[in-house]
Amino acid sequence: MPFGLGMGEMIIALVIILLLFGAKRIPEIAGSIGKGINQFKRSINDVEKSVTESDASYRTDVRKSEPPVRIDDPTAEPKRLI
Repeated sequence: MPFGLGMGEMIIALVIILLLFGAKRIPEIAGSIGKGINQFKRSINDVEKSVTESDASYRTDVRKSEPPVRIDDPTAEPKRLI
């Protein structure tokens, strides 16, 4: 069973929820929880998409900055910082 609960504990939890909220409000609560979960998943997907896009643009910017220097090229000199 989920969360280490047995069938008896789950039935007791459902009865307590039914007593606290009433039979009419349980569908409303379940619907709002479902909407919240969907919104959370969408937000995570948006963040992943923006991170992927920024990572891709960063990689293309770095690749375009300078051509690679070959090590066996005798005319290649190290860059001077000053």
